[in-house]
Amino acid sequence: MTPQSSGPRVGRDGFPQLLHAEWTKFRTTPGWVTGTAVAALLMVLFAVLTGISSVQNDASPVPNGPDGTAVTDSFYFVHRPLTGDGDITVPVSSLTSSIPTSPAELRPGSVPWAKAGLIIKGGTRQGSPYAAIMVTGGHGVRMQDGFVHDIAGPASASSAAVRWLRLKRSGDTITGYASPDGRRWTTVGTAHVPDLGSTTQGGLFVASPPSMDGMGTRGSVTTAVFGDPRAQGAWSGDDWTGEQIGPESPTFAGYPETVSGSFTGSDGRFTVTGAGDIAPAVRESLPTGGTVGEILIGTFAALVAVIVVGALFITAEYRRSLIHVTLAASPRRSRVLLAKAVVLGGVTFVAGLVGAAVALPLGERLARSNGVYIFPVASSTQLRVVLGVAALLAAASVLALAVGTIVRHSAAAVTTVIVAVVLPYLLTAVPFMPASVSNWVARVTPAAAFAVQQTLEPYHQVTSIYTPYNGYYPLAPWAGLAVLVGYALVALAVAAVLLNRRDA
Repeated sequence: MTPQSSGPRVGRDGFPQLLHAEWTKFRTTPGWVTGTAVAALLMVLFAVLTGISSVQNDASPVPNGPDGTAVTDSFYFVHRPLTGDGDITVPVSSLTSSIPTSPAELRPGSVPWAKAGLIIKGGTRQGSPYAAIMVTGGHGVRMQDGFVHDIAGPASASSAAVRWLRLKRSGDTITGYASPDGRRWTTVGTAHVPDLGSTTQGGLFVASPPSMDGMGTRGSVTTAVFGDPRAQGAWSGDDWTGEQIGPESPTFAGYPETVSGSFTGSDGRFTVTGAGDIAPAVRESLPTGGTVGEILIGTFAALVAVIVVGALFITAEYRRSLIHVTLAASPRRSRVLLAKAVVLGGVTFVAGLVGAAVALPLGERLARSNGVYIFPVASSTQLRVVLGVAALLAAASVLALAVGTIVRHSAAAVTTVIVAVVLPYLLTAVPFMPASVSNWVARVTPAAAFAVQQTLEPYHQVTSIYTPYNGYYPLAPWAGLAVLVGYALVALAVAAVLLNRRDA
């Protein structure tokens, strides 16, 4: 008798054959195919509904910074033209802020990111390149440029009663200095600012971003007292011009209703009052703006569809008592489960990819045509969102498959996964949820995967409400997705162990 070969099996128990068998099961079951297609269509449908039902934004146009990001560029500017290189030096002896208690009344208040100092800017157009050195209401001396870059100055200058500032231009390089006494200078930072042009506008500025407290977000106003500016280089003219940069509208510029920007000069002192901010735009500053992530709100509905399909992909075999046939045909049970996961995850990923790739540009175009402002993002970010949404759906479907294998009951599996993934997402979508709770939920639960839709970036130099409800997640996009993938892999490992122990 010829002994049986003990080499690897290449027949029906080979992994490619398992994949083919599970793919055949999937594609020949109309309900599963339909459910996956419905998931893709839901994303497109919700994107269209979002685009056509969006409310038109009648506010002033939102400026873009040098790198194309949305910015807030609204402040009071006391300036003169500077042609070529030069510098300007000034002491700042006072910085006080006020917050409205009513339309006609202001009270002294704390505005930590109120700013007063020196700025050299490519022009008075909003979004034009700049670099600035400043004192702030609660963060000491800072140097900022390009709307997103921020450098802290020396503590010695921050603690002085009179803080001296100097800003120097040399070509496209601008350097900021600070001094406690006007004699001992410390370099705060150097910025390379391209596209400044040969002639710039430079001088004093004051900005005062909205204040956030228990009563919500309210406009603030700040007044700074400067000493006589000392300018060196090719500065034009002898008179300083005061100008509000940005719209005159008090609401958009950040002024309380009864206040506007101004400056006065006497006895070698300048008193400048301003509001607004020079910073990257955040959701609180543009409450009527939208994000590309919101265009894909249909991901939520698609998620429910793929969870149902994922659970049924295994529980249907238990319900029809076909699981014994499957396991008899392939005794290596873990490989059966892996083959199911690969097929299900692959099909769901493709469906999600198609749905997101169609939904995103279509919904965005409809929203923009309806006059809605959408925060601009790079094409690479849009690609990451599309791929991330597809991966989110695939991971959720595999999690449903694993849970279905563990509980062996369709309704129980679907309910469990929806509670684990969808319920935390709904909690983060509650506007009045405390930020600490919302961020915790978006960090440790499977709903962390929704971070792949994030296109807004939090900035430490801008006070705002950085929660998932406003489009900000505590984890980076791929890190958030990794949380859901981790849950799916752990559940799949548990399911493999139980599958090997049961149904003998």
